[in-house]
Amino acid sequence: MDTWESLKEECLSCRSCSLAETRHNVVFGDGARSAEILLIGEGPGQHEDEQGKPFVGRAGKLLDEMLEMVNLDRTKVYIANIVKCRPPQNRDPLNVEQDACIDWLRRQAALLRPKIIVCLGRVAAKAIIKDNFRITQEHGQWFERDGVQMTAIYHPAALLRDVHKRPATFEDLKAIQAKARELCEHTEI
Repeated sequence: MDTWESLKEECLSCRSCSLAETRHNVVFGDGARSAEILLIGEGPGQHEDEQGKPFVGRAGKLLDEMLEMVNLDRTKVYIANIVKCRPPQNRDPLNVEQDACIDWLRRQAALLRPKIIVCLGRVAAKAIIKDNFRITQEHGQWFERDGVQMTAIYHPAALLRDVHKRPATFEDLKAIQAKARELCEHTEI
């Protein structure tokens, strides 16, 4: 059975795909290890690779602001990625890279046992919710698997590029807040 410490130690030494060759740091995850809400991004960018923490660049600052709008922060959620190492030039992680890395995320989720999973962007939604997920049409919709409620919102980096997506994302965030108030016993929102 995994513990957070043993899982992180094992993950930090992973060499299962070619991303290990170019990384500075494995970006294991960050947040409350008892969180009822798990946020999942696609993979680390440059700042995350340098610091070893998810969502610490401009998109991370925006994510923090988004969470704050619905009375959440990194002490109340856990943030992880589909892949733990930065893809070159921040490209989408290849399927072979996602396949090599997804078990780390599954094991993190098994330790957390979240009630809500929020996918941040299309890549995460396709890996977690369904492989034909369409973020422009299905963001904010709820899906259930094994008793876990799942949804996807636009990735914060997409919101930095296209501010017109922000009103819809705010509505999605309010729906996440309402779902959390309904389901989460230990998260004060």
